[in-house]
Amino acid sequence: MEESWDFEFLSRIADSCLSFISEFVDDWLANDMRVSIFKILLSWLIFSLIAIHFAWKVYGNTVNDMYYRQGTGQNGGTPEAATHLGRWESKAGDPPKSHRD
Repeated sequence: MEESWDFEFLSRIADSCLSFISEFVDDWLANDMRVSIFKILLSWLIFSLIAIHFAWKVYGNTVNDMYYRQGTGQNGGTPEAATHLGRWESKAGDPPKSHRD
């Protein structure tokens, strides 16, 4: 049995999307308080995103340079490989220390 995308399923999805859009347009054209609040909030969101976009275009390189590690290596000043992989620097006669010491 093969379950295929038949025309009825696609037409149901299209009808539901079309009904949602028509209800949205009807609400958008109504002079309702919640629609007015939605329009104000949507305008504020769009304005904020545009302002952030232009601010990043102007100040983005400055902000990036402030937080970018300067120097050589993979992480700025961090060397590519460890200089030595020995134990912690200690005298030869000292016993190894534990977390209680």
